[in-house]
Amino acid sequence: MDAVPGRYNTMWFNATKTGTYHLFCAEYCGVDHAKMIGRIVVMEPHEYEAWLAGNKARPTVATGEELFVSKACNTCHRPDSSARAPILNGIYGTQVLLLGGKSVLVDEEYVRESILVPAAKVVNGYQPIMPTFKGQLSRRKSSS
Repeated sequence: MDAVPGRYNTMWFNATKTGTYHLFCAEYCGVDHAKMIGRIVVMEPHEYEAWLAGNKARPTVATGEELFVSKACNTCHRPDSSARAPILNGIYGTQVLLLGGKSVLVDEEYVRESILVPAAKVVNGYQPIMPTFKGQLSRRKSSS
């Protein structure tokens, strides 16, 4: 389906997995082709009903997943062997080996530091290529 800026298109389907998914234009159509994008948000039925009713509160997991995608974290922290950064699934609460031989517990403090000062404690086997997100993210927590 074409994704043209300023034009709305509709398509119906039955979603089977929650999440936020990228939508790209189906054909090369000119200079601004790279801007012809969109997203599909698949919610649990109760979340969708709240969204329809105008409730802006989103569960922390959904908000975190959207932020992870919108800041392009998923391009490096991929769940495959070609990832340029550590795989994050299941890492919270474990010890990781850092460059230089020390290890650290992956907890809220370490995650926050890694987002704000990514070169401070780099996981062994990876290069310090992550940009800082200082000033781009807040500590606001969802009330859900």
